[in-house]
Amino acid sequence: MTCKTPVIEPTIELTNSSSIDAANNAAEHSKKNATLYVVATPIGNLDDITARALLILQQVDLIAAEDTRHSGRLLDHYQIKNRLISLHDHNENSRAEQIITLLGRGKSIALISDAGTPLISDPGYTLVASVRKAGFDVLPVPGVSALIAALSVSGLPTDRFFFAGFLPAKEQARTQALQNLAQQQGTLIFYESPHRILASLQSMINTLGGERQACLAREITKHFETYLTTSLTELLAKVTADPNQQKGEFVLLVEGFTGQAPDVAWVEACRWLQELKDAMPPSKASALVARMTGVKKKDLYQWMLDSGFDSKA
Repeated sequence: MTCKTPVIEPTIELTNSSSIDAANNAAEHSKKNATLYVVATPIGNLDDITARALLILQQVDLIAAEDTRHSGRLLDHYQIKNRLISLHDHNENSRAEQIITLLGRGKSIALISDAGTPLISDPGYTLVASVRKAGFDVLPVPGVSALIAALSVSGLPTDRFFFAGFLPAKEQARTQALQNLAQQQGTLIFYESPHRILASLQSMINTLGGERQACLAREITKHFETYLTTSLTELLAKVTADPNQQKGEFVLLVEGFTGQAPDVAWVEACRWLQELKDAMPPSKASALVARMTGVKKKDLYQWMLDSGFDSKA
């Protein structure tokens, strides 16, 4: 159903202080010349867009969108008639130059992504950095962010969190990335795709431990929106058993590190394993270093395998 666009500035009669405040507020949120606006758009439910976002999208001279066809549907829904150009990973450098030229002519530009807040695992960083370097204003028009939406309902700690974006596609690189986060305090937040969700959950169990609490947020604000909060081990079992939970767009949140930092013995053991990796296979190296340091052989052996050392060397 087409909605009437609520973006035309009303005529305001300045009869009292509240009316004056409303007029000032409207003026503050109107388009400014030679400004790049970073505008958040809905991640599913189109009603989640803000009134200010609609106002800016209508008033700017140009909208740079990750996918013009996708964003065109949003603009059509709100009857916004404005010029769209594409800005994605493959043309961002050249588009940045064009947009800076337009800003130099006093034009205002809005940047939007396919969904949510631009630059967050989406294109736009090069553009924003270039525009700021060129001396023009860059202003946010805040709104929906999938990672914040998921965090707010996950049941996991919200006082501190670390957003890691998408994990690497290849298993060894994914394991290394998770090892780097194994002792990161605060809730860990990842984006993941349907064809890698099972592999990523398994890698997390192997590297972080299956007992860590996690929340899988799927299709946020959409028709099949679901949230599963349990241990990583149980989460993998539930997603594996239900193919429907393997579809859509995911935010995966994992409990952060709650233990103590690694002790001196572990650090020393890892140093010795690095020294011995070319001299003997992991099984022998881990057994020797376990006797030297008191660290469990099983943990050392697993660390060597996770680090990519050849078990047959």
